[in-house]
Order: sequence, then structure tokens, then C-alpha cells
Amino acid sequence: MNPARNACYLPLISESIRNNTIISPNPLSIPTNSLKPTHAQSISSNMPPKSRIHQLAPPPPGYVPPPPKQPQAAKSSGSSTSKASANSTNAQDIIQGVWNKYVKKTPQRVKLLDTFMVFLVVVGALQFVYCVLVGNFPFNAFLSGFSATVGQFVLTASLRIQTNPDNKIEFETISHERAFADYIFGSLLLHFFCVNFIN
Repeated sequence: MNPARNACYLPLISESIRNNTIISPNPLSIPTNSLKPTHAQSISSNMPPKSRIHQLAPPPPGYVPPPPKQPQAAKSSGSSTSKASANSTNAQDIIQGVWNKYVKKTPQRVKLLDTFMVFLVVVGALQFVYCVLVGNFPFNAFLSGFSATVGQFVLTASLRIQTNPDNKIEFETISHERAFADYIFGSLLLHFFCVNFIN
């Protein structure tokens, strides 16, 4: 280095020591050799990043792979079963609501007629099953018995419609006593013809 140039820096260095300050040297005075990358820096720049090193490295001994994803078919079947269970639950709720409303709001007389109509349906079904399994001999006996069941069901349904309090506006001129008398008269005529048809 030039000794004259170092002599001009001596007063500044002594003053900076007294004031506890640091004087940065002129950047032009820094040798260009110090700006060149070292051999270690060139090696580190050529190395692959850490993420690539981790991807290429083998898994550790205790590594457990994650479970495979559930296939789409299994998901669709699970959703279909949940929908079917929801539909069945809705159907049960509807039936339960209709039954509760029927028990709460239907009069006792109408319930009695409904019970008799269910009994007539069961009797007619039993007669039909007997005719299919055993035989229809004598056929006129089966026909008269089945006709009596169906006719009595129709007459009972008519009596229920006329005596239902919800239909009171439509049958204002017909009292319950008259409706029941008509029911008895029609039942007698029906069974008279059925007995004569049996011969």
C-alpha cells in the first residue's frame, strides 16, 4: 500500500478512537480479490436445496405410511344408506303423527265403526284364502259369504260417513237415528238375499 495514503488516515483513526466511533473505509479501497466467492461458497451454491435432499433421502426406520384414501364407491354407498335411514325415519314420523291425531280427535262411535270395518276386511280375506287353498266347492256358498262381507263393509262405511261429526254440514237433514235405521234395514235385506243364494 501507499505510505502517504496511510499517513492521511492516521489523524482520522486517532480521532475516532477518542470519540469511540468507527470510520468505514472507502469502498473503492477494498481489493477486488475479496469480492470473489470462495470455494466453499461455490460448493454450497451448487448443492440442491434442503427440500430436495429430504425428498431423495430414504424414510427413517420407524416411519409408518399414511392410510390409503377411502374410495369414492364406499363414500357413495355410505351416503345412500344415510339417505335411506333418513327416509325411513321420516315415514315413521308421518305414520306416528297420523295415528296420534286419529286417536286424539276421532270420536268413540267412529272408532267402533272403524273396528267393525277392519273385522269385515279380515273375514273377507280369510274367505278368499280358503277358496284359493282348499277349493270353491260349493261355489255359491263362497260367493254368498264373500258378497255378504263386501256388502256389509259398504253399508258400514255409509253409516260412518253419515254419523261423522266432521260431515255434519253435508248431512244436516239426516239424524243419527235415521242413519242407523237405514243401516239396519239395508243389512237385513243383504243377508236375506245372501241366505237365499246359498240355497
